[in-house]
Amino acid sequence: MDKIRIRGGKRLSGKIRISGAKNAALPLMAASLLTDEPLVLVNLPQLADISTMANLLTHLGVDISMAGETGKDGHTGRSLSLHAREITDTTAPYDLVRRMRASVVVLGPLLARSGHARVSLPGGCAIGTRPVDLHIKGLTQLGAEIDLTGGYIDAKAPNGLVGAHFVFPTVSVGATENVLMAACLAKGESVLSNVAREPEITDLAHCLVAMGAKIGGIGSDTLIVQGVERLHGAEHTVIADRIEAGTYAMAAAMTGGDIELIGVQLDLMESVVDKLIEAGVKIEKTDQGLRVSCDTRLRGVDVMTEPFPGFPTDLQAQMTALMSTADGASMITESIFENRFMHIPELARMGANVTVHGASSLVRGVGALTGAPVMATDLRASASLVLAGLIADGETWVSRVYHIDRGYERIEEKLAACGADIERVDE
Repeated sequence: MDKIRIRGGKRLSGKIRISGAKNAALPLMAASLLTDEPLVLVNLPQLADISTMANLLTHLGVDISMAGETGKDGHTGRSLSLHAREITDTTAPYDLVRRMRASVVVLGPLLARSGHARVSLPGGCAIGTRPVDLHIKGLTQLGAEIDLTGGYIDAKAPNGLVGAHFVFPTVSVGATENVLMAACLAKGESVLSNVAREPEITDLAHCLVAMGAKIGGIGSDTLIVQGVERLHGAEHTVIADRIEAGTYAMAAAMTGGDIELIGVQLDLMESVVDKLIEAGVKIEKTDQGLRVSCDTRLRGVDVMTEPFPGFPTDLQAQMTALMSTADGASMITESIFENRFMHIPELARMGANVTVHGASSLVRGVGALTGAPVMATDLRASASLVLAGLIADGETWVSRVYHIDRGYERIEEKLAACGADIERVDE
């Protein structure tokens, strides 16, 4: 099992090309189930979760082939062709789904295309409860008959799905993706209200439109879908990963560095940029993306995670690391998941002064962090520990880095290219 070793104290400078967004790529891959023609996805990141989804889709009958490398200047995104000429299996088994909760996003497309889907319940999650009840309620509103038996979601619509008006009781990214994809092949009009507005949802909607779907209200909290009989193939480029971009922006700020983030757009991460500027970070647009620099000690700022366009929960752990050495105190409130503070005991091992009060953590900035052996507990927690290691005195060893490989493409190589003393070590 690999570890990442970091010797802190190096100022970062250079350029980092931001990979395609994992959270956009996974539902886009699932969208290939909606058509019997090839869907070509450009700029797919090379991540463990992408491989997991590819394995699941292959099991369901999707032919997946490399369509070439994309980009220049060290850009390593891939183009994949996904061709669901025939759905050969409508069961997504536990052994595949348990590896990644996002696998449940095949439920809607399978049901809409085949009239039946049997998808394993995803099971527990380290960062808290992530129920699938909204997925089930939305698809039931479209006419599906759904039973929960033996740990599986067994959904049937033998006569096809029918358009309906569904109001999501709470905002859910995954449920929005599932119901939206299913509605594209439902008979008649579907009105989906209080949908998630994340850029990844918008990216999915644009891809579906390129495949022949009729979707209105893209980017708003209400999507109006006119069902069509069939969708066709298309080519679509995956948007840049705003979470990866935010993570590297914080790395630049923490180290007093100067990094240009290539390929990311400001409108993908305005809430993050606003908080970084408030903390004393300089951010400016460039022809290729965003330049992030900092030549002063950071100031403590308060943050609350919220659905888009609010501050993303996937950057909460990294923000905690950023604030750990800022002047003053910061209150960081987590409103999305109830157990997303597992990185805090590990940051405390490095000298961070953080106290948890219910759904909030109070971060009192300290003069410096100290390198220590730490253990990653989930994807974003692992990123926060890498950030802390970049500024810690001495050596930091981050174990269980398979977590970070789920969402960050070659993180140690990208940081090393900007001057970090970091390497992956085969334990």
